[in-house]
Amino acid sequence: MAELRAARAGEAAELTRLVMRSKAHWGYGAEFLAACAPELRIGPGDEVRRRIVVAEGAAGAVGSRPGEGPAVVLGLASLDGEPPFGRLGLLFVEPAAIGGGVGRLLYRDVLRRAAGLGFRRLLIDADPHAAGFYRAMGAMASSSESESESGPESGPEPEPGPGADGRLVRFEVAPVPLAGWARAWTGGGAAVHVGNVAEYNAQFADASLDREQRAAHHYACLAAFYSPRPAALVLPRPVPPGWISLLGRQLDWPAGMEVYDGLAERDPGLSQAVRDRPALAARLTGTGAPLVPWGLTAPFARLARRPWRPDELRYESKSAAHGLFGRILAEGGHPAITLPAQWRADTRWAAVRLLASRTRAGESTVLKSEHGVGGSGTTVLTPERVRAAGGARAVVRTLPRGPLLVEEYVRGPADPAEPRDLTYDGFVDAGGRVHEVGGAVMDVADGGYRGATVGPGVVPGWAEEPLLAFGRAVGTELSAAGYRGWFDVDFVADGAGRLAPTETNLRLTGPSVAFVVAARLDELRGAGHFVRIADRVELGARLPEAAFGELCERLSRRCAAMGAVFLPAIPTGAFEPAPWMGALVAAAGRELLDAAERVVRAEALSVGAMFERADEAQPAGSAARAPSRAAADACLGTGAATDAGSRSSSSKTLSGGRET
Repeated sequence: MAELRAARAGEAAELTRLVMRSKAHWGYGAEFLAACAPELRIGPGDEVRRRIVVAEGAAGAVGSRPGEGPAVVLGLASLDGEPPFGRLGLLFVEPAAIGGGVGRLLYRDVLRRAAGLGFRRLLIDADPHAAGFYRAMGAMASSSESESESGPESGPEPEPGPGADGRLVRFEVAPVPLAGWARAWTGGGAAVHVGNVAEYNAQFADASLDREQRAAHHYACLAAFYSPRPAALVLPRPVPPGWISLLGRQLDWPAGMEVYDGLAERDPGLSQAVRDRPALAARLTGTGAPLVPWGLTAPFARLARRPWRPDELRYESKSAAHGLFGRILAEGGHPAITLPAQWRADTRWAAVRLLASRTRAGESTVLKSEHGVGGSGTTVLTPERVRAAGGARAVVRTLPRGPLLVEEYVRGPADPAEPRDLTYDGFVDAGGRVHEVGGAVMDVADGGYRGATVGPGVVPGWAEEPLLAFGRAVGTELSAAGYRGWFDVDFVADGAGRLAPTETNLRLTGPSVAFVVAARLDELRGAGHFVRIADRVELGARLPEAAFGELCERLSRRCAAMGAVFLPAIPTGAFEPAPWMGALVAAAGRELLDAAERVVRAEALSVGAMFERADEAQPAGSAARAPSRAAADACLGTGAATDAGSRSSSSKTLSGGRET
């Protein structure tokens, strides 16, 4: 594995020779290389003056693959200028190490150091052959011609090399440290992520939830993103090792990050499953790293050795949250917030009467269960839908048992391009302080959550301050009630410049994951990322594990070539009879984000087309059949399949996550 260190006095000549070897790798002629040599030369004292850092590995190493013998320099990078504006002046890798992750390691280190020193903008004048690398790393094309901020252009204009027009390509990047709220969330260090989604849901015994908690076990994969720096993941179902490796590379997870999966495949009790393994429990709780769950439960409290107060979660109840909203509004100070009317129907007959009355009045209605999640237990009913179903009694008869909440429907903006569903995210730390994370736009259809987008300016300007102010007020009340942890407040825009709060969630959510990923990518790639989480991306075929891994790698490469990021968020859905995956895409602009999502969805569906073509190519009269896993592997050029559901619970360690 390559390691970083500051360049030493007296290394200038050796480092210059590496720079020239790296430059020559792209096929430039001797005359041009001689002409640019003075500009690329590292002089005595430049090691300190230009803040040069080198990547060093064992002799014979290529990228992260260790060799034997004394350490050698594999690459170098410089951070030139003085804050707030500077340059990434040099970034060169030994030709034999190109493609092994050394450049990525050096680039991320430059951004980290620049952010710590107060640089807010770095210019990069890249060799055209390196333009794809910088684009994939998150640098943005720049048209800046200014010399006042960061000094004159450096180096001669190169002659064309093979496959290039020879012109330097200018990029820029805005280094930033990890967001303050993200540092506060886990104390600035790594954390153990416990994917106890099913366990959290089960404690409410809501009739709208699947008894087997299959969806919750899939959603537990989002534990990979509970904080910016996981020390370990604890998961109920087995997950593909390739998924861990890809995420580790994209998010720069440390080597040695551990994964404990397959611990509770058919049982919601993940925390208890860990406690039933004393050695594992001791390992997870003995590192000093905080344990971060999806949500608080009594078994988790016992595992984490924290006090358990069931009343902390009382505002997870939709009716209790509605009462809290009303009390906050009664105190005044939130003129742009309106509260939809809500009635509790303790019996089915009461629900039928309320729904029938609203239908006769021409009013649309939302029926909710008390603790439904992600749209489970939520039904949006227009008068037309009620009549088409045979009336209010017929509608209510189809709903899960238990009390129902009957709520006024908020119609939303007339313009479909205007966001309707918004959310505020924050958390209360152990000391009771409320930390604001931000606002997001959710993708909700017919009451069901499908995803969310976070990033600069995604919340409409008119809505931002009311949303943040009311979210802070809710956080203050939650803190006073003793709650400690992540929370959100969901809103619907009413089309008249007001927001209607509809519920709180006292746990992590899809939008919270998007916020965490945005904070991490800003730290690694520069400020300004938009991140979208899509809960369900349909796959065109059910793939074996190896083939699914190749699909994810291919999507990662395609998005990187665009300057975007693809992260498979929920891989386990790919092995269901109707295959799907959860996905995160990120980019530095909304248009690029939309384009990346289109690429992901189209590519995911296209895996079925290859099987259709294979069926069409069968000889006439041959029996059509579903492709076997081995056949699917062959179509995608992969090796033997491994059934994700057949592996026993295991511990996997991410080895060399920075360099793979």
